[in-house]
Amino acid sequence: MSDAFGPEQVTIVADDGEEFVMEVVDRMDYNNQSYTLFLPAELDPEDPDYGFVLLREIMEEDGSIYFESIDDDDELQDVYERFMVFLYGDEDEEDETEE
Repeated sequence: MSDAFGPEQVTIVADDGEEFVMEVVDRMDYNNQSYTLFLPAELDPEDPDYGFVLLREIMEEDGSIYFESIDDDDELQDVYERFMVFLYGDEDEEDETEE
């Protein structure tokens, strides 16, 4: 989706019915799974709760998509690190070029 009209936003409804408007930062397919990285759209960046939210995409048979949390800590860390390298580059490569 083009950012010509602003960033893509998604409203996520938690199990308790609370709604959160999230801005899509990026999407990634990895290990036969799809993941989406979000930032809260309605929180001030100075708010202590502001930060990345990483969720797994699940596609239903009817084509609808829902998001679920990643309960496996190793999977979460691995996917998060891949997003960070993609978004910000590999710090090891930067360190090597500075020497």
